[in-house]
Amino acid sequence: MAGETGMFMVQQTIGSVKCCKCGILMQPNAANMCVKCLRSEVDITEGLLKRLVLVHCPDCESYLQPPRTWVKLQLESKELLTFCLKRLQKNMNINKAKLVNAEFIWTEPHSKRVKVKVSVQKEVYHGAILEQSYLVEYVQQDHMCESCSKVAANPDQWVAAVQLRQHVSHRRTFFYLEQLILKHGAAARAVRIKQMDHGIDFYFTSRSHGNKFVEFIGKVSPIRSRSDKQLVSHDVKSSIYNYKYTFSVEISPICREDLICIPPKAAGTLGNIGPIVICTKVTNSIALLDPHTLKFGFLDADQYWRTSFKSLLTSRQLVEYIVLDIEPVSSEVIVGGTKYVLAEAQVARVSDFGKNDIMFNIKTHLGHLLKPGDLALGYDLYSANTNDMEFDKYRGFIPEVVLIKKSYEEKRQKRRPKPRAWKLKSLVMEVDEKVNEDKEASEYEQFLKDIEENPELRFNISLYQNKDYQPSEVASSVADGEELPSVPFNELLAELDDLELRDDDDDDDDEEEEEDKMAE
Repeated sequence: MAGETGMFMVQQTIGSVKCCKCGILMQPNAANMCVKCLRSEVDITEGLLKRLVLVHCPDCESYLQPPRTWVKLQLESKELLTFCLKRLQKNMNINKAKLVNAEFIWTEPHSKRVKVKVSVQKEVYHGAILEQSYLVEYVQQDHMCESCSKVAANPDQWVAAVQLRQHVSHRRTFFYLEQLILKHGAAARAVRIKQMDHGIDFYFTSRSHGNKFVEFIGKVSPIRSRSDKQLVSHDVKSSIYNYKYTFSVEISPICREDLICIPPKAAGTLGNIGPIVICTKVTNSIALLDPHTLKFGFLDADQYWRTSFKSLLTSRQLVEYIVLDIEPVSSEVIVGGTKYVLAEAQVARVSDFGKNDIMFNIKTHLGHLLKPGDLALGYDLYSANTNDMEFDKYRGFIPEVVLIKKSYEEKRQKRRPKPRAWKLKSLVMEVDEKVNEDKEASEYEQFLKDIEENPELRFNISLYQNKDYQPSEVASSVADGEELPSVPFNELLAELDDLELRDDDDDDDDEEEEEDKMAE
């Protein structure tokens, strides 16, 4: 200790000196000048580029990365800032200055200017380091990329067409696929998108781009596909063949919430579940749940197409029931990442009230959601008229009612229409004349309700804040003492701007184009 040894600590202080030019006190440095005087004597930004040109394609919003690569970038994105700085550093003498910081300066989006505030450091006067900021202006020079030029010259000039089809009576699957495609930028290279009666057509200028799109669809839904090609031209001298390629992609007709009478062959691969099962989720495999035993299994695309069964009943045939009594018979079980409770319930059709006293005693997997007095949507097997041969074998051994989900329609109808605080993006598509717009609008509204009710459905899609939404102008969403399903605010993205579509490695584009030109 200091008292015992007679020693004490002396705090070291830094002395001050006067600037050799203006005479103010400052901490000493190698130049013996204050920062203000140093900047007046030396401009470290002298000789550095302050204006650059960016070649920009106005159609696809991409930028030219010399010599031939086009990169799709959004305004004021991190990727655009990186792109601009690389262009600056490529033209900057490394010995002159060191780049330490950069940020965008806001400009009007239609000004054709991108301004970046750049901070650089440089050694001056015997080792003194000086930092200075300056403005770099990038001028957008519009020039159509090769792909857009071809399309502009002839809109029908495509090389590969992907025809997505699903043979069902609704478009719920395509609404969901549209959001996945937008989120992952899978259709970023499509030159044309057309909505058809039972699907969507995507057109690409390269066979490889069509191949990659088909691969993406195969990762998010169970599909089977085939490809065909048609000879367009043949150069005899150079032996170059030009083809048009068509990819026919069929999506499994099994959809979420469908009721299925599973064939014995498929049931055997899943541990003999069923025979009546519910489709709870569709990705690149089909998740099936037995609502009476809580057994579940997954069928991948290959397993499904080997048996190729169809749904017994679909969501368009759901019937509304009222829960008269319910009693759980099992504890909470996690099945495929979702909570279920097996329960015995007594239900009656809402349409039967005041007409008859028909009631059904059933088992349901929704014991954790339902309580007496609730409404639920389910399938009426008691009066179902089907031509499914497998189903006819089990008549008398299957339940009369299978509940699928809790219903909130009555509560929604009791309050005035409420605008949503969120929005979805949409693909820019041409619409075929055969599409029924009224039917599609009704199905899209049901898809939005499904998003509100099902958090698992929201997991893979992007939802954006609705800038026109005014919380103070609408009533509370509480009805009959229970809050209606809604999307939590923390799941919304900040702005409804154009999505940043990811591109594949552009370095391989030239090789891919060469491959497309080669004869197979």
